[in-house]
Amino acid sequence: MKKCQDLKILLPIDGSEHSKRAIEFAGNIGTSFSKSLTGISLLRVITGRYMYDHVPYFDIRTEILRQPDAFAKFKQRYIDTNVKPSLDEGEKILRDMGIGAQIEKLVADGDPAHEIVRVAKEGNFSTIIMARRGLSEIMGLLLGSVTDRVVHSATGQTVYIVGQRMPKDKKCPVPKILVPVDGSAYSMRGVEHAACIAHELKDCMDKVMLLRVVNLTFYEKRLKQGIDPDEEAKRILEVARDAFFKEGIPEKLIETKVRLGSPHEEIIKEAEEGEYNLIIMGRKGRTALKDIILGGVSTTVLHRCQNPSIAIVSSE
Repeated sequence: MKKCQDLKILLPIDGSEHSKRAIEFAGNIGTSFSKSLTGISLLRVITGRYMYDHVPYFDIRTEILRQPDAFAKFKQRYIDTNVKPSLDEGEKILRDMGIGAQIEKLVADGDPAHEIVRVAKEGNFSTIIMARRGLSEIMGLLLGSVTDRVVHSATGQTVYIVGQRMPKDKKCPVPKILVPVDGSAYSMRGVEHAACIAHELKDCMDKVMLLRVVNLTFYEKRLKQGIDPDEEAKRILEVARDAFFKEGIPEKLIETKVRLGSPHEEIIKEAEEGEYNLIIMGRKGRTALKDIILGGVSTTVLHRCQNPSIAIVSSE
């Protein structure tokens, strides 16, 4: 969501209450960034499972498939009856929230995660916003597993996974942002993304917290290498803070904190204690030791931190 880059949102939905929360989140983001928003595309992915769910008897399904064009007609009837209404409802919610940009309604057929990533890439979307645990159309498959695959595959887009904590003030979609930093280039992408958000929302935001977790496991090893982990943490936070000041973000909005312990545990603790609305993390940042992938930390945070929304920033 860079200021110099147009914001084009892909919004996969499945008709569940969870995906409605994602629509509302996208609406809040879209209205807040209306000047850079070029469009929102609602995407509904269907799979062959609907044939089993809506035609209960095998012999009837067999007869239907033997008829000329029967499968295509049945599929279109299913789309008209079960898919388009959810897309129309999503469009109405967005319009009612004040979205004036183009809204496109798309239907894809196939594996949900694959289709979401394909559409995002082919459509040059900058951002994917999706629900955490909406049920997909594959029986027993939670959208949570789909989001995992999207997060790991959609390297060209920043992926927002919408949490359960929605802001009370609709005028500010993410009043409190947490940004874990580790000094890496990937981590700084998260900082830059957060700075762009803060630049647009600085008049309504409460704060941006820059968090450096000093890994206790390697504390003694770092000292033996002649590196003071505490001083190193201060330098990393200073660099991150300066990135906000260069964008004209008021100093009063930026806070810094150092926590000691396991990175993912401390990030989760800070997220819950501070009641943040959004956590922004780099996709493949590395710790100062170069052998601990932040991707592993971000995956754990994504799975265990249910309340705030989480943004995994594009690595491209």
